[in-house]
Amino acid sequence: STEGPPLDADIELWHGPDNTPCKMRVYVENGEVRPFRAVIETPRGPNTVAIRNIGQLEFPFAANVASDKVDNPSAACLSKSQTIQGGALRTYPFESSVDSVQVLIKTDGRPLNSRIELLQGPNNNKQVI
Repeated sequence: STEGPPLDADIELWHGPDNTPCKMRVYVENGEVRPFRAVIETPRGPNTVAIRNIGQLEFPFAANVASDKVDNPSAACLSKSQTIQGGALRTYPFESSVDSVQVLIKTDGRPLNSRIELLQGPNNNKQVI
């Protein structure tokens, strides 16, 4: 999270015998209003999570990684998942009264490459994960 300025970060999970990184790029226009949270599965053995602030020097952010009692996806989220083929776009509109949403992305073991965008109004910057 930030105290208002943009949050621009690279998050990497290093795992496996050769420490191959799984990468996530996160950009949020206002980290105080919309702090970013993620649950990352850490399979098979020891892992390392790296968080890099790639924003400007004037835009620091606070970060934390917790490894105990991490929230799991809700049963509703698991039961309503849909297959989205490569190159496809799926939108999920919700009312302005919604404070937060839960996003679950998983594969059957194949590589995952996706982009999540939060759009608010026609003239606002996208929040991108």
